[in-house]
Amino acid sequence: MKTDLPATGPQAGPNRRQALAGIAGIAALGAAAPLCAQAPASGQASEPAPATAARELIAAPAKTRLRPAPATESEVWAFDGSSPGPTLRMKLGETLRLNLHNRTEKPLSLHWHGLRHDQTMDGVGGFSQEAIAPGDRFEYRLTPRDSGSYLYRPLLLGGSSEPAGRGLCGLLVVEEKEPPAVDLDLPVLVGDWLLGDDHKLLPFPATGQEGAAAGRLGSWLTVNGKPPPERVGLPPGARVRLRLANACNARIMRLRFDGLKAFVVAVDGQPTETFEPVRAQLPFAPGTRYDVIFDMPEEIGASASVAALIGPGMPLVRFVSEAAKPGTKGVATGPVAALPPNPTLPAAVKLQSASRAEITVEGGAKIDADNKLNLSGVDQTRPWRLNGGTGDPQGKPLLSVRRGTPVVIGITNKTDFLQPFHVHGHSFRLLHPLDDGWEPYFLDTVQIPEGKRLHIAFIADNPGRWMISSTVLERFDLGLWTWFEVL
Repeated sequence: MKTDLPATGPQAGPNRRQALAGIAGIAALGAAAPLCAQAPASGQASEPAPATAARELIAAPAKTRLRPAPATESEVWAFDGSSPGPTLRMKLGETLRLNLHNRTEKPLSLHWHGLRHDQTMDGVGGFSQEAIAPGDRFEYRLTPRDSGSYLYRPLLLGGSSEPAGRGLCGLLVVEEKEPPAVDLDLPVLVGDWLLGDDHKLLPFPATGQEGAAAGRLGSWLTVNGKPPPERVGLPPGARVRLRLANACNARIMRLRFDGLKAFVVAVDGQPTETFEPVRAQLPFAPGTRYDVIFDMPEEIGASASVAALIGPGMPLVRFVSEAAKPGTKGVATGPVAALPPNPTLPAAVKLQSASRAEITVEGGAKIDADNKLNLSGVDQTRPWRLNGGTGDPQGKPLLSVRRGTPVVIGITNKTDFLQPFHVHGHSFRLLHPLDDGWEPYFLDTVQIPEGKRLHIAFIADNPGRWMISSTVLERFDLGLWTWFEVL
């Protein structure tokens, strides 16, 4: 089998260990937010408009060319014949009705990664809903609290890796009522595929090295389902908004911005003070999203790019300044402004009265001194342990709190792998090591380096049962998740 991409597992050496070097330095953001004695009550979104007629979304086998011609087409699974699926767009305050038809051969459900909404629509098969059997359908009704960029992809107990690895994913964009003026609003959905020399997807084992280690690392990367780099021609000085999302099963990487001055305006869908990434780089784990705004170079023929730091670097999108058509005029001028703060998120979390819980992650394969994978003694059917066990929807919750309770969760990673975790239904702050402040942005997905311990804090303001789950789908399928409930 030809491998077009290097792994980011142990075989990649420093790349894996550098995947999130300096997590607290995600950006040069200035001083951290101070602790406040009282957390103000979260605001409520405006009354949603009545739901419109349901949109039909069909998941079914399809064929697409993942590698450049003359490569043959690969057999994938797609939404409405497209992999990734269509970018679903709606306005804040609207309700989206979506009929998902499952015409694949496996059960299916869709998780709306990062969306704060009703728990019954969270889309975790076997936990928040029954999985959608082949031939059946399910209607999702989504009334988001927040604008932002969100990922949709399969999530069901024991069965997420294969449908996602076959291509089922997409972006949900909830537009601001008054979005910033840009000349181009471009979704950039990054995926990877484990392909053989015949361009067919390699088998999806239920157990084994994939789940016990880095996960299913592809051998070929795509951008919006096409071979990279995607070329975009724009007039000089045009303003661009990128919605960057990592839809890979397991690939953890970094992004680099070359030839452009990028300003991050939202992280994991939530607005932040604008900042330039440190060393023009951002950590990029499965489930992570960034909204980035930049202006095109002023010189005709000048180019800029966004690259994945895999091996020597792989350009994902290349922007080229081209002469504008007569009469064309850019819509945006002046400095890049921050998005308005989200009024439904708390300005502070009262840490001194928070309910606290601990998560300890252990198990998985070991990395030998020579950076080789060691699976000896690993139970490959249940290689991971979270607080000594694996996820159980009928088990005891990690914690049970009343609505409005501040929560602090410590996560300790005792494994040899970076561990990205996603908190469902809530956005949280990443605390400083001494609990004396937090990073001035909200997250819903956090990356815990090997041998490290981090704390997150949030107001449990969304009633229901919610997961804290690994975003590496092979680890999730093998039980690397837990849950909490808000009463």
